[in-house]
Amino acid sequence: MSSKVSRRQFLSYTLMGTGGFMASAMLMPMVRFAIDPVLQPSADGELIPTSQKADALTEEPVKVDFVIKDRKDAWYVSDVADSAWVYKQGDEIIALHPTCKHLGCTVNWEGDDKNPNRFFCPCHDGLYEKNGQNVAGTPPLGPLDQYEVEVVDGFVYLGKVVENQLV
Repeated sequence: MSSKVSRRQFLSYTLMGTGGFMASAMLMPMVRFAIDPVLQPSADGELIPTSQKADALTEEPVKVDFVIKDRKDAWYVSDVADSAWVYKQGDEIIALHPTCKHLGCTVNWEGDDKNPNRFFCPCHDGLYEKNGQNVAGTPPLGPLDQYEVEVVDGFVYLGKVVENQLV
């Protein structure tokens, strides 16, 4: 019994091997591109330092600006400036995200003379209570989001944005 490979079989095997190698060389970058977001490490647990001292906080909300270093958006890495409204409620430190749930405008504390002690959204006269609860009859559809907060070495550190736990 002869196990010789004919010329035709040899060419068929060679072309199939070369074609398979070329197909895999083209498909691998596409597969890697598709699953790359799943393979990226999560940054949910990072705390962002602020310049706000925890001892200086009162029951009056203050705007605290901070910078998220090296934020990666697809392939673009940059520093992103953000802010939070931070105040004390008893012994607890509360940090609210300043983005209105109606159109995404930035809310201000006591930004409207007619509504003291409330957050005001200038886009469509939206109002929020101090705890972030949207005032009925105004455009916001939900409460302001909240940041996770920790105090490290006397300074306020902000974590990820979560749904408002106060309302």
